[in-house]
Amino acid sequence: MKEGIHPKNYRLVVFKDMSNGHMFITRSTAASKETVKMDDGKEYPLIKLEISNTSHPFYTGKMKLVDTAGRVDKYMNRYKKHIEKNK
Repeated sequence: MKEGIHPKNYRLVVFKDMSNGHMFITRSTAASKETVKMDDGKEYPLIKLEISNTSHPFYTGKMKLVDTAGRVDKYMNRYKKHIEKNK
């Protein structure tokens, strides 16, 4: 490995899966403006994730659609006439 390319300011950070609320603590250099108080009574920086191994279909074995931006609804509304006509 090359010397001097890795950051030195690792700290404990909480990552939160926003689709199911699962939180875990790991070391990271990612910046965060939010904090969260954990069960151990300490306050940690919070990084929000759209999806993690606890909600991803590959790891859970369940085919679950995670649509936080409403893209499916936008598509269905836009092409509603065409979909109904083809039924």
